[in-house]
Amino acid sequence: FRSLIKHYFLRGKTAKETKEKLDKYYVANTPSDYTVKYWFREFRGGRNSTTDEVRSGRASDAVTEENVKKIHEMVLADRKVKVRELADATKISTERTRHILGEILHKKKIFFIPKEIIFLHDNAPSHTAKPVRDTLKALNWEVLAHAAYSPDLAPSDYHLFASMGHALAERRFASYEDVKKWLDEWFVAKGEDFYWRDIYKLPERWEKCVTSNEAYFE
Repeated sequence: FRSLIKHYFLRGKTAKETKEKLDKYYVANTPSDYTVKYWFREFRGGRNSTTDEVRSGRASDAVTEENVKKIHEMVLADRKVKVRELADATKISTERTRHILGEILHKKKIFFIPKEIIFLHDNAPSHTAKPVRDTLKALNWEVLAHAAYSPDLAPSDYHLFASMGHALAERRFASYEDVKKWLDEWFVAKGEDFYWRDIYKLPERWEKCVTSNEAYFE
């Protein structure tokens, strides 16, 4: 889409006109208003390349007060802004962008809904049946590849059950009611951040699983 934005820019179109044309001809997954305006500003400033510039991946360079503030403002302006768009605007990696969203802004109760949806399931027959595949295709959701029988990618396995297992070590129950009572209290006692950490670890875990050729890892 960047090349198309540049094409319309060179033809003298406005950012608004460009956004309307992209929505008309491409419909799905078009860049947001902010992204179109961002690239128009870049081209007006003399930028010619549409490729990503070198981004900072070091926390000390990326997680700055300026970047946190800019991402905060963008999220407040558009709750459906994409992580990639935030990374483009701040010129930092998507990994650091997710860190700012999950570890810093989340603690300030700043929430956002990504425009694109990436769906992960565990390859169970009920999840891979044709009606499910057809529905996912109709919704235009991207399906994230999942290694067969891999607990490395299931948040319930690598985070939830692992933590629960430590809490259950050497514990004995006399009845089903005792088990249920303990579980209810355990779930309630876990703070909201506990479950968010579960989700925000997923991109890193998925990348590790891919680079390890789907082998198990700690």
